[in-house]
Amino acid sequence: MKKDSLRQHDIMFCNWRTDLPLMLGVNLVIALLLTLIDERTTFIDNLIISNCIGFSIWAVNSILGYLLADKITWPWRMALALPISLLLGFKLGAIFGASDVLAILLRTPEFAWRWVAIAVLVSTCASAFFIVLFYAQKYRAQLEVERRLAAEAQQAETAAQLAMLQAQIEPHFLFNTLANLQSLIASDPAMAQTMLNHLNDYLRASLKRTRQAATTLAEELDLVGALLAIQRIRLGERLHYAIHVPDELRQAKLPPLLLQPLVENALEHGIEPAIAGGRVEIAAQRDGAKLRIRVVDTGLGFNLNQAGEVGIGLANVRARLSKLYGVDAELVLSPNQPHGVMAELIFPYESME
Repeated sequence: MKKDSLRQHDIMFCNWRTDLPLMLGVNLVIALLLTLIDERTTFIDNLIISNCIGFSIWAVNSILGYLLADKITWPWRMALALPISLLLGFKLGAIFGASDVLAILLRTPEFAWRWVAIAVLVSTCASAFFIVLFYAQKYRAQLEVERRLAAEAQQAETAAQLAMLQAQIEPHFLFNTLANLQSLIASDPAMAQTMLNHLNDYLRASLKRTRQAATTLAEELDLVGALLAIQRIRLGERLHYAIHVPDELRQAKLPPLLLQPLVENALEHGIEPAIAGGRVEIAAQRDGAKLRIRVVDTGLGFNLNQAGEVGIGLANVRARLSKLYGVDAELVLSPNQPHGVMAELIFPYESME
């Protein structure tokens, strides 16, 4: 326990790179002050004695911290160490060639008492300074630890929330696909087998990617392509689609399952309700530091004033954009002419290459 207290910086000077030069500087200032206050003393004597007292305070306080760490707090140890350190410092100063203050005090107390009183006062002020410094360093270190833990907790919370939002999207697609597959089994077994093959390809490709924190636009387009192929089987000629993405943008960083809900939304609320069906187009372009991905359909569209209430997909996209990018990203919905909806993802561009 005592060694742990010592290791946890419960002593006076624990960072020699910064504290040793600081202590030498304070001792130098004290020596200058004592020399200016009492011209009968020399600067060399004062410098030797102030350094001896300063290092004695450090040594005695460290020893007391090791022996009494469980019994008294650091300020009280400093108060106990101060008188001991003064006596030890005066004696060490005499050993290193300075005036023997204790001997002078015994021979001529009328001369030495004033010097000793000043030394005690200055040492007390210096000790108080280092007490404040010690606690400032201690609280700063604690604050830094608390900030780091808070940041880690926030990061873990954000990751958990993103995982939860992503998990909500996956069954949304699977339930729709399985319902379509079930209806095809009775009416067209061959087409049901084809759809099942597409679904197997989709799941095999997406199983790993949907567990990643980020993927590429190319990988997301593969998943969306499989989704559109599945829906094409069910809707037949009522669905047409095209993907227009330059090769240089296919390695753009993209959170998984960010694009798919927009495509699903276009199919569910735009193409399916339209008797004649419609067309879905996916395009991407770079706009300075931002990447713009558009999903445009020519279906029936929906009331844009209530767009946030249409399905779980849009709500998840907005929530994920907010968690990942804050105000630097947005989902913009606008009418497509002559009919349909354009959904546009706008977020910071970053390449995975």
